[in-house]
Amino acid sequence: MPVPVPVPRQRTGAAVERQPAAETSKGGDLVLLVIEDDPTGIFTAPELPEGTGTRLRIRTARNLTEAERLLTDDIHCILVDLALPGTDDGDELAPLKDVLRLAPRHAVLALAAEGDAERAAAAVRVGAQDYLFRDELDGRLLSRAIRYAVERKRADIAHRQLTESRLRAQENARLERGLLPTPLLQGSDLSFAAHYRPGRSRALLGGDFYDTVRTPDGTVHAMIGDVCGHGPDEAALGVELRIAWRALTLAGLCGDQLLSTLQQVLEHERESEEIFATLCTVDITPDGRRAGLCLAGHPSPLVTRRGRAAQLLPYEEGGPALGLLPRARWPRRQVELGGSWSLMMYTDGLIEGRIGPGAKQRLGQEGMVEVINSQLADGLSGDDLLEAAVARARELNGGELTDDVAVLLLGRDGAQPPARAARA
Repeated sequence: MPVPVPVPRQRTGAAVERQPAAETSKGGDLVLLVIEDDPTGIFTAPELPEGTGTRLRIRTARNLTEAERLLTDDIHCILVDLALPGTDDGDELAPLKDVLRLAPRHAVLALAAEGDAERAAAAVRVGAQDYLFRDELDGRLLSRAIRYAVERKRADIAHRQLTESRLRAQENARLERGLLPTPLLQGSDLSFAAHYRPGRSRALLGGDFYDTVRTPDGTVHAMIGDVCGHGPDEAALGVELRIAWRALTLAGLCGDQLLSTLQQVLEHERESEEIFATLCTVDITPDGRRAGLCLAGHPSPLVTRRGRAAQLLPYEEGGPALGLLPRARWPRRQVELGGSWSLMMYTDGLIEGRIGPGAKQRLGQEGMVEVINSQLADGLSGDDLLEAAVARARELNGGELTDDVAVLLLGRDGAQPPARAARA
């Protein structure tokens, strides 16, 4: 508990004229609002030491009603007389507590009689920055106490804001983790891996989204999408689209019917008509040998078959991004996968990085295929393959990729046991 340093008591004091509420402090002046039970309405304060370049401006109030009227932003500190009448329930600190509620961002000092140290200490415990004894006031002590109280209040506010900011960040992180997808692949013999990195600093979610579910008939459905932009609003819209996709897929929708419904969701939820989303969906037959592919303005997936180099799936028959054309259609194309394969779906954040610092050329889909083939030649697969591919794209870019990046990898190998559902 801060205790004022004893100083020699001065016998004489100077009455300081009360200033109007509209007057603001200038230069190094200190503005003090005094709330005391004095019928004369004049607070007698000691003169400040000469040579400090500081003047003390006093406003006095006899009750909280007057104090609220006089309380303005230019007030540096409030001095509350603990001799003010308490409440009927015997709470002697009630006036001080009322001031603390009335002025939560102002520094507050308690003014006590010399023999009332216990109540003065209690005032600090309930929220005052410090206390002063009336009989020990001198100019130097009062000036120092005001400045100390102001700085301590600033520090308290800064600490509280920092604590609140950390708590909000922790809560946001918990919320975002809860919104990340948990693939529903129970009973499937497909392997699953995913890599996700939002473009926003210190964020867990971006405008990219993905999901994978297995329906009761044994079909595995997967999708990956990208809402234009990568801020919090785009992240929220991406989550809405992902959840809508899962619900519609489990309800039996597929292909053009599903994408048309998703477009309606986007049109109702987006903040402006300029917002759109690209999407890629695949539905893999229960035997794992064929898949239906729909593209809505999204890059085509990459497929790797045993003993063959990776290549892009056909993408000539794709439809427009969701939200661009009101009556658009998205044809579903049948693709042969074979007995053993891996299918990589990704967002354009992976392929729009530059090749070399300052270079104008982008990595592009063909460049990404080369990167993947190189990683496959090194024997990488699953999570290791995705992490190495993203790391290589970042290396070629000469630094961090600026857009959100999501990559999803599904694979089939009859020798492998069924994959467990995993969280990215």
